Amino acid sequence: MANKSIVPLRWMLALALALPVTGCLAAAAAGAGAGIYLTSRGAESLVEGSIDQIAARARAVMSEEGIVPDAASTESGGDRREFKGKKGDLDVTIDMEQKSDKTTRVEVSARKNLAEWDKDYAQELLQRIVEKG
Repeated sequence: MANKSIVPLRWMLALALALPVTGCLAAAAAGAGAGIYLTSRGAESLVEGSIDQIAARARAVMSEEGIVPDAASTESGGDRREFKGKKGDLDVTIDMEQKSDKTTRVEVSARKNLAEWDKDYAQELLQRIVEKG
């Protein structure tokens, strides 16, 4: 009888080991249902809130983190916005694009130099933007 209960466990373990690494990273980065995904340069999520709400949250997080703003841009009649700033040796970028009246795609990156990105810090910033909602 005990052998029958072990078989499903073995299959589940085998399946878990067979998952691609990128799938595991996305699942690990998802946080508490926030749907945050790691990208090649940082973290991205579809966040509940209008672009105006998300932009206000992003500015608040930048201020709280001591990120000094050095550029901001708006395109497509305000449906796309980008904030840039510096914190120590990091160049932080928050890119936002309104997808509907109630959702905005947000991508955060924190670049150390031409080839190195701090994805953990970008994920942390994005998580804070999500949680402000």
